[in-house]
Amino acid sequence: MTEITRVRVPYDDPGRQVEAVMMGVYIFIGTETLLFGGIFLTIAWLRLEHSEQVVAASKTMHWLLAGVNTAVLLTSSAAIAMAVECAKRGREKRTAWWVALAAILGLGFLGIKAYEYWTEYQEGLLPVSGSGAALTEPTHRLFMDLYLISTGLHAVHLSLGLLLMTGILIRIFFQKLVLPQRSIIMVVCGIYWHFVDVVWIFLYPLLYLAR
Repeated sequence: MTEITRVRVPYDDPGRQVEAVMMGVYIFIGTETLLFGGIFLTIAWLRLEHSEQVVAASKTMHWLLAGVNTAVLLTSSAAIAMAVECAKRGREKRTAWWVALAAILGLGFLGIKAYEYWTEYQEGLLPVSGSGAALTEPTHRLFMDLYLISTGLHAVHLSLGLLLMTGILIRIFFQKLVLPQRSIIMVVCGIYWHFVDVVWIFLYPLLYLAR
């Protein structure tokens, strides 16, 4: 049980160590917010300056697929919240179950997104080699550039969250994660995953629902 109370250098007690971890997490989330915030503002500016073109571009998007993905991601967020609560109560098996459910839903999100990309590629809407034939209007192309950048970055962040969940599941399976004493790891994972969800909640109306 020595791992439970082990304090790492340079901290002198577990409380301060947890505070330092949380500060690091919030700083990281703050920097990521600046990154995505800049993208949100750029999309919003484009919408204000070129309203008709952006609305026309948004109408070509697969809003129903994105809506399903929104529901999937929100459900995964609820699952990870349950995992955090179970971790705080020391329920390792239930924690693992909820984390696994959140990860499966995250994989489902990526699968649906990959299908959406493929459909857009076939329709000539993606600004990549071999596609883009339908992007004859400059504003439409810029809109799709921002779409690909923002959703691509979001997918990368979501994939990192899935790796974090996988690591947690492995540690629980091999009994290397002592709960509730080390529940801070689950808390950090939860904060990150909720951030990924919030980013998508902003992207969905900005990209798909411009009317």
